[in-house]
Amino acid sequence: MARGKQFKSIAIAAVTAFAGMTGTVAAAQCGNSAAGFEAWKDQFAVEARANGVSPATIAALKNASYASATIAADRGQKSFRLSLEQFLAKRGGPVIVSRGRALKQSEAALFDSIEQRYGVPPGPLIAIWGMETAFGRQRGNQNTLSSIATLAYDCRRSEFFTDQLYATLTLIDRGVLTPGTRGSMHGEIGQTQFMPKSILNYGTGGSLDVAANALMSTANFLKANGWRAGAGYQPGEPNFAAIQAWNAASVYQRAIAQIGQQIDSGGSTSARR
Repeated sequence: MARGKQFKSIAIAAVTAFAGMTGTVAAAQCGNSAAGFEAWKDQFAVEARANGVSPATIAALKNASYASATIAADRGQKSFRLSLEQFLAKRGGPVIVSRGRALKQSEAALFDSIEQRYGVPPGPLIAIWGMETAFGRQRGNQNTLSSIATLAYDCRRSEFFTDQLYATLTLIDRGVLTPGTRGSMHGEIGQTQFMPKSILNYGTGGSLDVAANALMSTANFLKANGWRAGAGYQPGEPNFAAIQAWNAASVYQRAIAQIGQQIDSGGSTSARR
């Protein structure tokens, strides 16, 4: 499903990072339709080769397809304009809370170990897990490389997704991903829907399709983005900023905070306005 998660600005794009090593390489030109995608892939392949991407991975990139469904999803993220109450109803907030409370009990040893290591309690992790993939049931079936390449080519957020594309190519070179890896519309991967750059920065090892690996990586992401053990995570409290780093949409941030608190406290599932 389309989301604004982890779409914060990247300080230095991957092409810039490599410029000092590779010299000047003409940047591939973005476009707003499928018409220029094949030419863009050829241009980008020259950049990628100069930046050290392996021939096999470049060949996989050149086989990527223009992801029309990804573009449609990127243009149609209307749910983020809903009120919190409407958003929770649309996303099944009460169901996530109910299921989340049961998982907090049945997987207590896992969540205890995560909290001891990262300082993140079960509630927000379970809320993210439930909101992102319905606890692993809805992880997406889009080709990740094609989705990311399409968004890197698309002019709307080309710089952000160029960086994500270089991360994807790096992960393929390392064997963490394959050219056939599948995920959600914007290239999100695994049980909690990590972007490729976040896998590089915060992944703790193992497949993110395995819940324990994904939850540990998610806790690592939150800790790296300022999570403080024992501090609150509601709007205005210290740890809410870490939730904001996870997803750029305000209504999504508030939903995660509220669902997480209801799981942790056992309180009411009704939305606060």
